[in-house]
Amino acid sequence: MKTIDWNTAPSPSYVVDERLLLRNLEILKSVQDRTGCDILLALKGFSMFSTFPMVRQYLKGITSSSLFEARLGYEEFGKEVHAYAPAYAEHEIDEYLKYVDHIVFNSFDQLNKYKEKVQSLDKHVSIGLRVNPGYSEVETPLYDPCYINSRLGIPVDSFRPDQLDGVEGIHFHAMCEQGSDVLERILVHFEEKYGEYLHQMKWINFGGGHHITREDYDVDKLVSLINYMQEKYDVKVILEPGEAIALNTGYLVTTVLDVVKNGMEIAILDTSATCHMPDVLEMPYRPQIIGASTPNDKPYTYRLGGMTCLAGDVIGDYSFDEPLKAGDKIVFTDMAHYTMVKNHMFNGVNLPSICLYNEDEGVKVVRQFGYEDYRNRLS
Repeated sequence: MKTIDWNTAPSPSYVVDERLLLRNLEILKSVQDRTGCDILLALKGFSMFSTFPMVRQYLKGITSSSLFEARLGYEEFGKEVHAYAPAYAEHEIDEYLKYVDHIVFNSFDQLNKYKEKVQSLDKHVSIGLRVNPGYSEVETPLYDPCYINSRLGIPVDSFRPDQLDGVEGIHFHAMCEQGSDVLERILVHFEEKYGEYLHQMKWINFGGGHHITREDYDVDKLVSLINYMQEKYDVKVILEPGEAIALNTGYLVTTVLDVVKNGMEIAILDTSATCHMPDVLEMPYRPQIIGASTPNDKPYTYRLGGMTCLAGDVIGDYSFDEPLKAGDKIVFTDMAHYTMVKNHMFNGVNLPSICLYNEDEGVKVVRQFGYEDYRNRLS
């Protein structure tokens, strides 16, 4: 595989490698082909719509968590649009229903409030309910949909079987960056609580958090679980990963601006953890860097910091083969998902450019940002 020349990319910039995206899409399509399930792109994880012409050749549609995501999927993806939100605002619901093919409600009160409106449409919109299986293995509470007192999904003690008229599907989401072995254990709890209601449904949505394209993921087990549920309950299984589509497909290209010393060498980059890769602080996690290693593993160790005035805008400590100096390129890996969709302009720091790479065209700049993008968010 041809190596990318990072000097041809603006700094900072996100660069998505179409070759790696295609690899992920082929894995996901193989799951669909072996099971007949539907896999959707969750826009909350990856919304780079310049890639949609490629993605829609492989996936059934998108899933949205807001009105704007639903509209983006409708206008730019052009296939099925599914929607789930913890609650739908009354002033938005009519526009929502212009875009969606499936709508999932988080409570029976929301279902009963909007069901008649959905059923009165000229087109058919399939109605679902999100439930909470009460079991997950997510270690970080911030990302655990089944954390104690979670607002996400109907717990079994609030479930109302007598109010399922018009409901065609059940949705649950209990995973984050996990394997099919975790899904297998979740399904035990899900079936125990809600299995009896699946026989009257047309579909079941396993939600997101499935790391299907990760190298060590057991795809055969996933296929087996999907087929088991579809055959037992005569339903269509839907999955809606965001991260699995873009996992390990993108990079963040940055440049060293200065090197200072305060007890250790500190390199200041033209990027920011808080602005451009917020999960580094929220998750938290340590991104990988091409050619770098853990502290003190290589001869020269540096703390990498962002360019904002936030004291904690620190990416982490890394070691390098050669001393860092102003102008050196630092390339972070796995920077496609949960970056562009979560970044922001704190401190007035500009957003990274958005680029695509393929072997025919090299690095192609899709979008650049400037002062007007910052100003127009404010008043």
